[in-house]
Amino acid sequence: MNAIVVHAYGGPEVLSFETVPVRQPGPGEVLVANKAVGVNYIDTYFRSGVYKAPQLPFVLGNEAAGEIEAVGEGVDEFVPGDRVAYTHTLGAYAERTVVPAKSVVKLPGSIGFETAAGSLLKGLTAEYLLHRTFKVEPGHTILIHAAAGGVGLILTQWAKLIGATVIGTAGSPEKVELARANGADHVIDYTKEDFVARVREITEGRGVDVVYDGVGKATFPASLDTLRPLGLFVSFGNASGVIEAFDILLLSQKGSLYATRPTLNVYTAHRETLLEQAENLFGVIGGGKVNIAVNARFPLREAADAHRALASRKTTGATVLLP
Repeated sequence: MNAIVVHAYGGPEVLSFETVPVRQPGPGEVLVANKAVGVNYIDTYFRSGVYKAPQLPFVLGNEAAGEIEAVGEGVDEFVPGDRVAYTHTLGAYAERTVVPAKSVVKLPGSIGFETAAGSLLKGLTAEYLLHRTFKVEPGHTILIHAAAGGVGLILTQWAKLIGATVIGTAGSPEKVELARANGADHVIDYTKEDFVARVREITEGRGVDVVYDGVGKATFPASLDTLRPLGLFVSFGNASGVIEAFDILLLSQKGSLYATRPTLNVYTAHRETLLEQAENLFGVIGGGKVNIAVNARFPLREAADAHRALASRKTTGATVLLP
């Protein structure tokens, strides 16, 4: 089969399109014939070495959707032909992937492969951020950085569905309009405006209840200054670079703030929780309440171009690879 293999950490140029053997599933595993593969910022972290793979070389990719081709011993939840999606650390940038069955969820008939591949990892992230890391409720005011990005658009739509007031930031007039079109009450172009001053103005000096920050280095520590006393700073991504070590006294000085750095794998570690999260996600997508915009598609062999597009910060919504 064809796959994208990384032999050494680096830029998009290290993504090598190669023919590799197909492994049959072992006990507790399934073989998925991938129909669409999600492209996420976490893929760039593994490619560059910000996150270390268990070994080199490795097949990149953490999310895909397709059909069950074979099941291993002890797997009774799936049969060949089932339509599924999965998030799993590495291996998805390929025509076929062996995945632990516990990481796989069945797709409702209303969810297509591209939609699933473009939304499962991002959507499960949005689900835990809104419902578990900080339980957003009607009346809350929240700040979402990169509101026109893949996670940002889902967060914005879902938070509005809950009844929150959403303030978003974006990096161009086009992205500002996209975030606004997806329900954001206020959108700040941080390339032209001081987002801290604007948030303080919008909230009449109170600050927001929670900041969802997938940008990282470029928005820290300014994000802390947008929070109300006892507010929560949620750092869930490093699109602009990793936040360096900071003086924890900042949290005291800026209002007895809370800060957390969650990861999806911890929230989906238990099968029952993963199924609950997926049901919540597919419910709002299948019901037409949250729209998944797959705005960029690349053949699998052009994965490097997909990474360049992602790094340029010019993409909006979801990007998928087509094996």
